[in-house]
Amino acid sequence: MSNFSIKKSASLQFHNIIMDKNRSFRPKRRIQKGEKGYKLRQLIKHTLGTGDPNKYVELPEGEMLLEWISVHIIEFYNEINLIYGALVEFCTDQSCRVMSAGPRYEFRWTDQNSPIPLQLSAPQYINKLMEWIEGKLNDRNLFPTELGVDFPSNFIPSVKVMLKRLFRVYAHLYHTHMQKIIEVEMLRHINTSFKHFLFFVLRFDLVSEEEMSSLGELIKEFKDEYGCQPVVLL
Repeated sequence: MSNFSIKKSASLQFHNIIMDKNRSFRPKRRIQKGEKGYKLRQLIKHTLGTGDPNKYVELPEGEMLLEWISVHIIEFYNEINLIYGALVEFCTDQSCRVMSAGPRYEFRWTDQNSPIPLQLSAPQYINKLMEWIEGKLNDRNLFPTELGVDFPSNFIPSVKVMLKRLFRVYAHLYHTHMQKIIEVEMLRHINTSFKHFLFFVLRFDLVSEEEMSSLGELIKEFKDEYGCQPVVLL
């Protein structure tokens, strides 16, 4: 098979994954009609990618900030699942022996079962991460779905850890799989997704730029292009 045929096949594969809303690395977390955040999820779906990312991360007038953050966590989880699902066959224990973002940044896994940081391959790390976040999203005490139920006091600290770790997937993909991203013609998609993530976490001070320094040059490029709105203090 020629290189052109391989690239065309890979590009078609990514197109099919994007078009098939049920396909992703792990099951999508859906917000059902009548649940907390459903209306905001519809708003995000219809505005994402339409111009300045500062505009579509802005809290809609009259809406609750914590609910806006909750809906975005679910959006980012689903989006990264979709993107990684399109690249998972190229990210293997053999090709990506360490979860990293270039030679200077290595990410190790910790949780309540593994308090000592573990060195994992990228697929092992990302699988653990997505499983861990899925468990958090399904915790009705942390992410209540009933209208009128308040978010707990540990919601923001938990969200900050979740977002910091989700960022690491973007960082790994940009650093390690850029050539494949270009080949399968998904650069525009991942850029749109990362801009949404970046400007949201900066707007609400959920991940520091120091924590995202592995993509410092790209972040500077996007900030120079669009500017950056003042931080909303939580």
